[in-house]
Amino acid sequence: MSVRALERLKKKIMIENLWMYIIRILMEQEPLKAYDIKVLLREKYEIKPATVTVYSVVYRMVRDNLIKPVKVSGEKRYRVTEQGISALKKAIEFLEETINKLK
Repeated sequence: MSVRALERLKKKIMIENLWMYIIRILMEQEPLKAYDIKVLLREKYEIKPATVTVYSVVYRMVRDNLIKPVKVSGEKRYRVTEQGISALKKAIEFLEETINKLK
């Protein structure tokens, strides 16, 4: 695989599917502020999205009921929903099926 093709693949799987990583982070540690999610994306997965990208994905995830906002000490934080956990499980199954087909 050429270096450019591999980089495109990584971007598609990581940056363009941040919702999966965000749900995983919130399953392990919640509730979190959007900024804290951004920090953990970098620390845990070595993903460095722009701040605006993280906020955009978080807002879209709220709209899709994958996560929900909660107030903690007057600050907006986010918690994963059952629908979000279910979506992540289905996504992982899909990715595993796809990898198996490619082997």
